[in-house]
Amino acid sequence: MSAGLAENEPYVPLSRAERIRTWWEISIVLLLSVGRSAIYSVLSLIQALQRDVSLGDQTSSLNPSADAEAFWDVLYQFLGQAFGLVPVALAIFLLWDPGMSAFRRIGLDFRRFGGDLGRGAALVAVIGIPGLALYAAGRALGATVQVDASPLDPSLWTIPLLLLAALRAGLTEEVIFIGYLFDRLRRLGWGWWAIILSTAALRGAYHAYQGLPAVLGNFAMGVVFGWCYRRWGRVMPLVIAHTLIDIVAFVGYPLAVALWPGLFGPAPSPSPTPSLSPSPTPSA
Repeated sequence: MSAGLAENEPYVPLSRAERIRTWWEISIVLLLSVGRSAIYSVLSLIQALQRDVSLGDQTSSLNPSADAEAFWDVLYQFLGQAFGLVPVALAIFLLWDPGMSAFRRIGLDFRRFGGDLGRGAALVAVIGIPGLALYAAGRALGATVQVDASPLDPSLWTIPLLLLAALRAGLTEEVIFIGYLFDRLRRLGWGWWAIILSTAALRGAYHAYQGLPAVLGNFAMGVVFGWCYRRWGRVMPLVIAHTLIDIVAFVGYPLAVALWPGLFGPAPSPSPTPSLSPSPTPSA
């Protein structure tokens, strides 16, 4: 007999809260697995039906590249950023306990937005400016990989997509590295400094593709952010700071490349639409 539901097992109605949680669970599992492919497949079919060539005369690729047409390119990039937020939704879902909102639990809400904004701005000054200086020093010494900047094209969607990428990076790292792991490792009996140092090391490893200075810089950022979370009990200031740092990196970096090409690399050539890499999003 199957280990699943028995044929004669009675149906037990779920409460409204349990039904909502079940639907969130189904949605997240699908978006992390077959749901993403299903959405892309439907879009691919719609795109094919809009071409002048009949569907029977077209070919399909199992691993197609993004279409060069502006609308579809922007749509696929937007969906790529949106799907990148699904792991954040999973972490929040797992942190949600009956009667206790996960957003309130980790301080990812707007109850103290003024104070969170001020603390985030202070963290930008403490972490962001030295981080950019460290990257410049690493480039000058040849120890840091050159970051390929997305050009600031005249396209209407360039800046919004870069802002969305910055927000995704801030939410992904701070909710998962700080909000989720701090809670789970604490439940396992870890001490606070063991948690802070281990998550900071993970953050540094996450950025190892940028070179050793980036590893050290992100480790230091993880230590400071971990200490701040331990003190404040809120993720929102960290998300704000991280997002602002990445906005400066994503939007300001192409300007720095244009002004100092010898230090930061050759100036990128404009293209009709923004090009965001699916690889891990660089952050300061």
